[in-house]
Amino acid sequence: MRLLISGYYGFGNLGDEALLEVIVSQLRTRYPYGQIDVLSAKPEETAHELRVEATPRWDAKAVRQAIGRADVVISGGGGLLQNATSLRSLVYYAGIIRAATRANRKAMIFAQSVGPLDFWGKALVKECCKGVSAATVRDARSVELLRSLLPIGVEHTADPVFLYDAPEEELDLSIEGLGPQSDPLVTFSVRKAHGMKERLDVLAHAADRLAQVYGARVAFLPLGGAPDAEVSTLIIRKCKTAPVLLPECSLARAANIIRRSKAVVGMRLHALILAARYAIPFLAIPYDPKVSALCEDLAYPLPPLFTLDPPGPKPEAGQIDLLVDQLWSQREPVSQHLAGAAERLRALALRNFEVLDRVVEGKNP
Repeated sequence: MRLLISGYYGFGNLGDEALLEVIVSQLRTRYPYGQIDVLSAKPEETAHELRVEATPRWDAKAVRQAIGRADVVISGGGGLLQNATSLRSLVYYAGIIRAATRANRKAMIFAQSVGPLDFWGKALVKECCKGVSAATVRDARSVELLRSLLPIGVEHTADPVFLYDAPEEELDLSIEGLGPQSDPLVTFSVRKAHGMKERLDVLAHAADRLAQVYGARVAFLPLGGAPDAEVSTLIIRKCKTAPVLLPECSLARAANIIRRSKAVVGMRLHALILAARYAIPFLAIPYDPKVSALCEDLAYPLPPLFTLDPPGPKPEAGQIDLLVDQLWSQREPVSQHLAGAAERLRALALRNFEVLDRVVEGKNP
């Protein structure tokens, strides 16, 4: 049996690479004799790191051949079926699904966040994805949207990264200026987004508050590579204290940095998922509906630092102080809450693969 995985893979985004690593690991456990192929922007790197076959995602002929060889095409996980990024992106991912169903291959929408979709985006998904065998999505909003577009059952699950287990490692950050004396560590994970430029000082103020009042050592972790590092640098330059910009690192190292942290301030979805996975309290910055949806699924008790989608008011200095103080003072009960919520979402994350099992077996999910 051959399984073909389509997603935002090979671009160096640690969140998406975490998704792929978990998916491949689970597929190997469930189908030890199956062959796994991944559509990747860097196929040689993906093949080497995960010991899979990999097909260059921009080579149309190679992609068609990969679809033709596959028994099941898995679209996901991630936020693939949306046209907030661009219509071109949606055409690509929906086109993979359409090509699979036209070739009489089983196809599954897997652990996705669906939307935002405008009129044309909805029409495209409705037309291209109507032949899928099953669909699992990682938030309630996506369930409602996809059910309105497709005549199949859509199941609410959770992001597979809730299943990620970082290998235990001795975390020595001395070379980055974060030796043993650097506790308590607070990790920031930021990215470019519309409206961020006007709120860089908000994040700088939050970092300074954590450092000056609570003695925290603040470190910026660029999960999305150079663009995240660029935004982090702009914030650090506005700080009165001296946060550290961590270098790009492996997924395991990034997960262990978050696990060691006493708190996280995050925009990146998978930084927040890893924080929840390890019961680390956080302040979220929703820049996309998927971040708000995660907080809803966690029934997360702390309000966001600010919101960019939908655009929210810019908090004043006093409001920032109150939010940071609330994060710090409520760390223990929030951690306990996350431990329980994350366990429930781990079970839902496994459900993605149970639905896939039914698709592979040719049964009605």
